[in-house]
Amino acid sequence: MLIVAVAWIYVVGLMALTETSIVAGIVTFLFYCVLPLSTIIYIGGTGKRRARRRAAEQAAREAQQAARRD
Repeated sequence: MLIVAVAWIYVVGLMALTETSIVAGIVTFLFYCVLPLSTIIYIGGTGKRRARRRAAEQAAREAQQAARRD
């Protein structure tokens, strides 16, 4: 997934460089690269965030149970 993201940044960066003005290049980079990639990476990481949250909750429950036993 990371290699695809890097390749997309490269392609859109070249597109932005060929724009007629600096403002058009910045807008192209933002709307074709930054916004879509951030959305896709956020959605792609949902499972990892959910698993990390569940692991933290499980660790907290185990710590509470251990504290109650002592």
